[in-house]
Amino acid sequence: MLRVRGFPCESYGRCDIDAPVESVYIRSVPAGKIQVGQVWKKDDSGESYLITKVYNEAIATFALLRKTGAEAEGTVKVKVDQRGTSQALPGFSYTQESDPF
Repeated sequence: MLRVRGFPCESYGRCDIDAPVESVYIRSVPAGKIQVGQVWKKDDSGESYLITKVYNEAIATFALLRKTGAEAEGTVKVKVDQRGTSQALPGFSYTQESDPF
C-alpha cells in the first residue's frame, strides 16, 4: 500500500498532502447512507433538494426530494443507486462533496 507521510492513499492521484505531519487529514467521502434531512444538488441546474423520505419498494430503495425553500411544490421520486457500501442519487450530488467548507 502506498503511504504519504504516514497516511494510506486510496490511489496515486489522491496522495498529495501539503501539510505538516501534525495536521489533520480531511478527505471528502460519498454519503454512506442516504438519510432524511440531507441536502443534495441537482447536477444540471445546481438547485438544492432536501431528502424528505427514504423507503423500500420490493428490491429497490427510493428517495423523495423537495426543492429547498419551496414547501408548496411537489416532490421528486429518485431511485437510490447502490455503489458498493455507499449510496448515490443519479443526477444529484451530495452537497458535502461539492461545497467547500
